[in-house]
Amino acid sequence: MSFDPQNWAFPGLFDPSEATVVRSPEGEGSGYWVGAPGAFYDAQTDQYYLLYRIRRPRGVEPDRGAEMHLARSQDGLQFETIWTCTKDQLGTASIERTAVRRLDNGQFALYLSFVDPADGRWRIDVCTSDTIEQFDVTQRTTVFTAADLGVEGVKDPALFRIGGQWQMIVSFATAAKPSTQSQLHGSLDAYNTGLIRSATGLAVSKDGIDWQWKGEIFGPSETGWDRYCARIGTIYRRDGVWLALYDGSASAEENYEEQLGIAYSFDMRTFHRVTKSGPWMTTPHGHGAVRYFDVLDFPDQQLIYFEMARYDGCHDLRVHRVCKS
Repeated sequence: MSFDPQNWAFPGLFDPSEATVVRSPEGEGSGYWVGAPGAFYDAQTDQYYLLYRIRRPRGVEPDRGAEMHLARSQDGLQFETIWTCTKDQLGTASIERTAVRRLDNGQFALYLSFVDPADGRWRIDVCTSDTIEQFDVTQRTTVFTAADLGVEGVKDPALFRIGGQWQMIVSFATAAKPSTQSQLHGSLDAYNTGLIRSATGLAVSKDGIDWQWKGEIFGPSETGWDRYCARIGTIYRRDGVWLALYDGSASAEENYEEQLGIAYSFDMRTFHRVTKSGPWMTTPHGHGAVRYFDVLDFPDQQLIYFEMARYDGCHDLRVHRVCKS
């Protein structure tokens, strides 16, 4: 393959329907999903880990966001489940995207995203464990509540380290127009009301436990295909540039069917939108959803995990492997 010396940080295109299926949903049709992946490579043990959630349609017990699974792999492609958590263990209406990392003290930290039973708004907590298969979610502490930040929800943590500092990007919602608490949170999912603005925020930490909120780093466009939601799912470094893969949507009607957008940054604070006229990637199936991307970028390969709509409207969890050598 030839090298173009004037073409930097190109994320690459691929056909999502040809990616390897990691997990399939429990049923067929809209509302049956498995996805929202959170990928982690543990350099100490050379093991790959993948967190994902299982959802069923509203009204089909145990309903939406009911389970979170943690799976382990030797190659990042074939996974075995080693730990699970149900929403009942958290006393919540729904679990959202989660993340896991190893801390400097050797412990593992699990970052949980779920509906706060106190006020119906999304929140993020953390719990730690000496072994990755034995998290006790009843022994968790608060990272952020919506009330802490003065917002209508905070969820979907994704973590990175830059210069030894922990950085966390999150999805957070603010009210787009005057609304009552019942209008915003009566359904226990403000993001699905059409009354909010769904953006991406940043927090930083020295130890991965105590976090400082830095505010918004990327938001919806004023017009266009991503004017309702602009949720960065993952960031990775290429050619001196931070590339961000984000979920975009135009309205609440696409809240569960976001598509992929691309942005870049030089400082992790200001992001420049590339996909202004339309999504970078979609699928002809269902409503076209390809969302919740996470990337493990190695010198010799890249593993891209994502959730995709199938022909029958359900979502499955896939991985695309890019060989660099």
